[in-house]
Amino acid sequence: MFIPRRSSLVVALLVALPLFRLPASAEDPAPKPIAARLQPFVDSHVLAGAVTLVASRDKVLDLETVGFADVAAKKPMAPDALFWIASMSKPITTAAFMMLVDEGKVKVDDPVEKYLPEFKGQMVIAEQDESHVLLRKPKHPILIRNIMSHTSGLAFKSPIEVPTLDLFPLATRVRSYASQPLQFEPESKYQYANEGINTVGRIIEVVSGKKYEDFLDERLFKPLGMKDTTFWPDAGQIARIAKSYKGNKDKSDIEETPVGQLLYPLDDRQNRFPMPAGGLFSSAADIARFGQMLLRNGEYDGKRYLSDASVKQMTSRQTPDALKSSYGFGYAVNGATFGHGGAYSTNISVDPQLGLVLVFMVQNAGWRNDDGKKILPAFTEAAVKTFGK
Repeated sequence: MFIPRRSSLVVALLVALPLFRLPASAEDPAPKPIAARLQPFVDSHVLAGAVTLVASRDKVLDLETVGFADVAAKKPMAPDALFWIASMSKPITTAAFMMLVDEGKVKVDDPVEKYLPEFKGQMVIAEQDESHVLLRKPKHPILIRNIMSHTSGLAFKSPIEVPTLDLFPLATRVRSYASQPLQFEPESKYQYANEGINTVGRIIEVVSGKKYEDFLDERLFKPLGMKDTTFWPDAGQIARIAKSYKGNKDKSDIEETPVGQLLYPLDDRQNRFPMPAGGLFSSAADIARFGQMLLRNGEYDGKRYLSDASVKQMTSRQTPDALKSSYGFGYAVNGATFGHGGAYSTNISVDPQLGLVLVFMVQNAGWRNDDGKKILPAFTEAAVKTFGK
């Protein structure tokens, strides 16, 4: 879920972004450059199907589909297909949090324990082997900037988040994180941690006085017109979710596989709970709107969502220089370009220099062979060649 280095080729970085082209007219339809580039992967049974979208600051430049949403049923992929975007939920959560920063209600350098007292006294592992664990006090409590940049020392997930990640209310899961020692001294390492971003979501609840999911609906999804972005897709939306696939056992073909990290049925609001780090379902069009808002430095359709300063913090490196990983607040950062992927191979990339948002929507739980790794770069290359002028 890291973005390729722009220096090697903008193409590699924009790989995570989809393209979509509108026909000039019904009589003279424009060619579909992205679908043509990706079709060979469908033909060779490496890719089931995908939706790609390319947008500028002001409009969608291209929206294309290729392959199938359901291979067995020969159901073509539709432009409005829905996908589990998994960790692409992270930048959405951090954007919501930065709204509270803009309102002066919280600061990124505040300790987490200021808002969540259960984190007071949290220790860090000093030594550990098969027979003992030695704890000590960290140099400082974890800060909000640490949990947004994966440098807090929190683990990827809690023992209670098994077998699925959405079993307990957010407050319960976050308390379980606080009960465990930090795995390393804050800022000394980068370790991708769902626990950190989920904790950001819980702080949003405490500071705003609203449920996390309600805050997102009221402040982001409804105003931006992200009508298909939700933790609980309804019956109509479930019918539009593209089936997920992975390579079969002998790697000779692809086979359907359920999303194993989520509880079913997906519209069960009694037993499924929102996961700020990776629980959202969405469409290419919705994700493009969110990307355009950031490309426009926090403004969209005449409404300001975030300040320029907050967008800059989110989308510029916040990890210490001594660490290899370059991560902002909810976004992987590569120079001026920023983006994020999801566990099932979805991706967004935003390039302010080219003025493009690229969205790549797919449901793949594991590529059949190494050719699968070429799909996103192929999309990016075609998108940049066609629209990055």
